[in-house]
Amino acid sequence: MSDFETTNLFEQQDANRRRTRWLVVVFILFFGWLGFGGDWILYQVTKGAEPNAYHHVFPWAGIALTTFAGLLALYAWKTGPNKVLWSAGAREIQTPSGDAETRLVNVVEEMAIASGIPKPRVWLIADPDPNAFATGVDADHSHIAVTDGLLAVCNRDELQAVIAHEMGHVKNLDVRLMTLLAALVGAVALMSDGMGRVLWGHARFGALGGSRSRGKRDNDLGPLVLVLIAVWVISWLLAPLVTRMLALGVSRKREFLADAMSAQFTRNPLALASALEKIERADEPTTSIKRGSAHLCIADPLGRKASLREGKLADIFGTHPPMAIRVARLKAMGYRAGSVEATA
Repeated sequence: MSDFETTNLFEQQDANRRRTRWLVVVFILFFGWLGFGGDWILYQVTKGAEPNAYHHVFPWAGIALTTFAGLLALYAWKTGPNKVLWSAGAREIQTPSGDAETRLVNVVEEMAIASGIPKPRVWLIADPDPNAFATGVDADHSHIAVTDGLLAVCNRDELQAVIAHEMGHVKNLDVRLMTLLAALVGAVALMSDGMGRVLWGHARFGALGGSRSRGKRDNDLGPLVLVLIAVWVISWLLAPLVTRMLALGVSRKREFLADAMSAQFTRNPLALASALEKIERADEPTTSIKRGSAHLCIADPLGRKASLREGKLADIFGTHPPMAIRVARLKAMGYRAGSVEATA
């Protein structure tokens, strides 16, 4: 590996460590806002109540939600890889059954040696669409999962290149950030759905009765409090969309570096180019891999059009760079390598 590539790798690892820390901090602060914001709203709503009525003074919601967010981030860190594999219906290959599984395990062992990291645990997903992903928290606790479809369409060199790509994600520590994102996206979506039902039920209850008294209270609160209530409610409802958009954009540029590392480990960039072309030609999306884990895969399992385009908007909504650009870069690497060998 050249000095430039080594520096690029170390920079990527450091960046992923920083982004992982910031992701946890922002996640906890966001739930702190939801909790303490709710406390402040309840204080404003109840401060003018009758002396014998409830007055919200202690910020129990803020403390509870902030603590919950911290515990949830810790839980996502410890169990995220297992949850991702479980959601995909992956089956661990402990004793290979058949030639295809034996070839897969052998290739993973070879690429672990080539990349200089411990051998990941190997998983198989019963899905006919070709795809693969890596998950884990570090190189010592990593997993690689591939679909039945990938084993069916790839020859040994192509499979080797795909596994090497996933090894690149492991070595870059991409898996740490992307797995944590997948776990938090799912947790936020569940909480937002629950809060949405609570708010909708409250709105229906309010619509059935007491609308006149509610209108009077709203007038007493003042415009600033009403605006804050609106922002607070929108924050709850949009939380899964914001976290999902963060997950969509986080892996797009990382794919180029993982492609380059695959070429480095295998010395065969054309093999990965061929594998990506076969994956791109697949007719159906990967149904076993859910939306929250899409950014982990070597190719967008949902077949979204944003992953076929370039630009800032595509960077937000697309999980992966356009496949044509990735293939063109790999073919250019192969051409340069062939030119060097021819002149040597």
